[in-house]
Parts: sequence; C-alpha cells; structure tokens
Amino acid sequence: MIGIVDYGMGNLFSVSKALERLGANYFVSGQKKELLEADALILPGVGSFRDAMKQLKADGLSDMISEFAESGKPLLGICLGMQLLFEESDENGTTNGLALLPGKVRRFSGKTGDGISYKVPHMGWNRLEFVKPSPLLKNVEEDYVYFVHSYYVDGAESDVLIAQSTYNTAVSAVVGKENIYGMQFHPEKSSRLGMELLNNFLQLAEERKTVQ
Repeated sequence: MIGIVDYGMGNLFSVSKALERLGANYFVSGQKKELLEADALILPGVGSFRDAMKQLKADGLSDMISEFAESGKPLLGICLGMQLLFEESDENGTTNGLALLPGKVRRFSGKTGDGISYKVPHMGWNRLEFVKPSPLLKNVEEDYVYFVHSYYVDGAESDVLIAQSTYNTAVSAVVGKENIYGMQFHPEKSSRLGMELLNNFLQLAEERKTVQ
C-alpha cells in the first residue's frame, strides 16, 4: 500500500490518478500513524518551501517523514516534495528542510552568464540525461519530462544525483540515496517516461515487501 502525504500543499489528484492508472493500491492521509504503516511513501508538493515546512512541522509530519526514511521503506519526493528532502532553501529567506539528502535549493537567476534574461519559472518539457544507474531507471531510456518550478537543487552531491536536465544551468532532476528518492519534474504529467519511473518506484516497494 502506497501512502501519499496530505499536508495541504500537494498535487494529490494527479498523483492519485497516476497510481490508479498503474494499478497501485494507495491512500491519501495526513495522519502520522497511518502513513508510517505504508509500504512506500510519496511526498508531493507545490508552492512555497517555507510554507510547506511550516505546515509539515505543525502537523507533526516532518518527524514522521524522517522516521519513515529511517525504516528503510521507499520514499519519493515530487517537485517541491523533492526539494524538501534537502538541507535548506533560500526561498523567502533561508529555511531548513528535512535534511535527508545533501544539497541546497536555489532560485533560478533569470539571467545567463552573458546577462541575457530567461523565463522563470521553468515550465515545459526538458530532456532527462542519466548520470548513474538506479532502480528508478530500470528499463527506461532518456526522454523528455515536464517541469514547473522556479527553484532547483544546486550542488546535489554526485552520490545522490541520478539524472539531470538543463535549463540555462544544470538541474538535478532525479536524485536518490539508499531508500530515499526525488524527482524535480512531475512524473504523473510526463507521459510514458514519467509513468515508467513511477512504476519503477512501485516495484521497489513490492521488492522490499518480498524480502521482509
């Protein structure tokens, strides 16, 4: 059973529909006890990093997510949910994240090194470039995925970077370390490749159940 964390700032509908299309059993909850019993956890997110962390702490879910990560069960952050897994963000001043992965979240500057302006937020399809093998990339090929974001993880360490994309700078697109994973883009809106990546995450949950 896949738990989707409901803290009032996630795109719950589209993530839920994607899991339905994949035939996954899931539930949506903001209750710590229920979520800790899930076989895998998805942390979605849209909006402000600071507001998200404030809400997670107010609901007692930030500690729950850390506890879940320590259990060894698969955890996936999507878009803002991925950013929350890192150490801090400079959105609206410096805000500490969950610090489950090393790295910091920065805003796109909006200007190239030559002083040419580019659009922020980054909205659209960009190609994934695989950096290293991962269970999330099993039986998939490089293709385009859909991004909507103004902030990105700057300086994700090489041991957590799985795939990247480029939007006037290198963007950490897929990250992972042990049982903790993140996708900066929206896999549920990224057509075939996005669904394959989500399905691979579901397979991680199934595989862990079989070895317990």
